[in-house]
Amino acid sequence: MFFAGLLWILIAVDSQQLVEAHLSEAGTEIFEIIVFLLCAMTLVEILVHYKFFELVRVWLVAKKLDNTKQLWTISILAFALSAVIDNLTTTIILTQLSRLFFKGKNILVAAALVIVSANAGGAFSPIGDVTTTMLWLKGKFGSGDIIMYGFLPALTIYLIAAPLLIRQAEAGYRCEPEVDEFKLVLSEKLVIMFAFGSFTLPFIFHAFHLKPYMGLVTGLGLTWLVVDALKRGLPNHRSHFTASIENLLQKTDISSLKFFIGILLAVAALNHLGILEMVSNSLFGDAPSLGRYVLGSSVMGVLSAIVDNVPLTAAATDIVKTTDPIIWVLIALAVGTGGSILVIGSAAGVVAMGIVKELNFVNYLKIAGLPALLGYLGGIGVWYIQYLLLF
Repeated sequence: MFFAGLLWILIAVDSQQLVEAHLSEAGTEIFEIIVFLLCAMTLVEILVHYKFFELVRVWLVAKKLDNTKQLWTISILAFALSAVIDNLTTTIILTQLSRLFFKGKNILVAAALVIVSANAGGAFSPIGDVTTTMLWLKGKFGSGDIIMYGFLPALTIYLIAAPLLIRQAEAGYRCEPEVDEFKLVLSEKLVIMFAFGSFTLPFIFHAFHLKPYMGLVTGLGLTWLVVDALKRGLPNHRSHFTASIENLLQKTDISSLKFFIGILLAVAALNHLGILEMVSNSLFGDAPSLGRYVLGSSVMGVLSAIVDNVPLTAAATDIVKTTDPIIWVLIALAVGTGGSILVIGSAAGVVAMGIVKELNFVNYLKIAGLPALLGYLGGIGVWYIQYLLLF
């Protein structure tokens, strides 16, 4: 945030021409992204409060699966849930769940599996990853484009990496959690239904040429009304009585939102200075061919394993000079899943390190580095074949 402000001060001192217009345009885009993410995070906190994920935990415990089946179940949940509630939240929830079932080397395998699966699942959904959300809100592709042309490559990444990770699990190294009696009442199910339903509203609003963030704002407002109505109508029910949307808002990851604001403002300044144009020419050339787009996007994906994918995506919106939504699907896929190669390459990996203390840079690289890389290359290859066949 400091360097973003410093860059814009330097621009203003050097030349005041069009600075206000450029900053206003950048501010509008940042507002859309931040409001969208804030509403999404709050809806997820509502799901946590009303114990939706506790229900998932009880269901998993009751299944009494062996290590291999348990890992497959967790990975499938990670791939599917991340497309709806985003890969970061999915990683937090399922990594914490994995700690109930595994220990020793197997918890490292489970955590790595959740990271790779969640990043792959989030890459084909407009609301599954911060990077896909950014590109969707900027109109680089439609919601149908990312789902239609991103699903098969993302599934390929998952299907290549997951078996290679699961086969590393060892017999034993297992916990046996107890199953608690747990049941949701009808009113709790109602709130969960409204919260999940809110995630469909951005697509409906987009169809009416309204910005997607308006859908989540409306959905959160409606869910808020339902929660408050239940608090008044059922004052003695604990889950409603303790529900406070104001408090849930405070639980959201505000520090990440501040990080996004700083990054997006800094990248907008670099674009204004013409630096991103130089980077574009070095990566893609003046008149890039399909092969050059694939190569340049693949390099960006690998770089996202070292540099956070948010600034890379923000830079890509100004670096890549194409209006082809399918190329933008490739870029979203690359920066969204390339970060899985290293544990520090994605927000999902960083948060998993915080939950599983044994998961460090070296351990992750030994367990997941090669599977994630092979899956990444396979996904890029499937996208390329798909493009050649369809276009």
